[in-house]
Amino acid sequence: MIKRVSKTNIIYKFSPKNKPVETASPGDIIIFETIDCLSGQIKNEDDSISAIDWNRVNGATGPIYIKGAEPGDTLAVEILDINIDDNAFLVTVPGHGVLSNLKFSSKIKMLKTSKYTTSFSSLRIKSNPMIGTIGVAPAYDEIPCGDLGRHGGNMDVPILTAGSILYLPVSVKGALLALGDLHAVQADGELCVSAAETSGEVILRVNLIKGRQPKFPILENRDIIAILAFGNTIDDAIRAATEYAIETLMVSQKLSFEEAYMLGSLVVNLRINQLVDPKKGVRAEIPKDFVKFEDFLTV
Repeated sequence: MIKRVSKTNIIYKFSPKNKPVETASPGDIIIFETIDCLSGQIKNEDDSISAIDWNRVNGATGPIYIKGAEPGDTLAVEILDINIDDNAFLVTVPGHGVLSNLKFSSKIKMLKTSKYTTSFSSLRIKSNPMIGTIGVAPAYDEIPCGDLGRHGGNMDVPILTAGSILYLPVSVKGALLALGDLHAVQADGELCVSAAETSGEVILRVNLIKGRQPKFPILENRDIIAILAFGNTIDDAIRAATEYAIETLMVSQKLSFEEAYMLGSLVVNLRINQLVDPKKGVRAEIPKDFVKFEDFLTV
């Protein structure tokens, strides 16, 4: 069955208290209409950064109640397609981004986009439509959509694109899936605090893995399986991703810690997702020659 969720249904916190706006069953296709990361507050380059309501950041469409989803399960979200609008924007905000220690001005830059190309002044950049924010409800807390964690959230993973599968640990009955914050293109790190921010729609299929789940969100595409780890510092995130990668190689290849650690130096690629949220995001990418998704699951 196909379900459509309107962008009028927006949350700004992932929370077990959120009321679902739609119900879906495993195998269903869901079409999410989304708003941009600043909820439509940016219309042109003359808008004022100081006038932005920062309580309306990274709004996510939903949540969706997934029938049969229970704590301890894993929600598998297969991204079938991402359609973006033909306009996007970038912002700089003093005191934010990787170079927050430097003095610079606030600025808004409007971009023309398509599924194939994003225009930055006279430059043409290959588009890579992706989902910035996607997650399920945490067990107890209310987590702003601008942050990330084991539930997912504002992970800003550049490879979370059409053709990928995202596995999210379920912590509440029904999972309560929501998503938004589309990017026409983003490089690893999202250096200046924003990417090519846009709205659009995401078409996906949901399924469940019962009774088992990974320690962190996991992303799978044609070539690799990636651990989407996080930490209060980039070093914490790197260590978390690395430790889980080595544990998984020990299971998948039946290796000692020392051998798995050495193999990790040969086949595990550490990549930065984003450096600008309260928690930092890192992914450990492992070629599918060496692991399968089941190796990441705990009982």
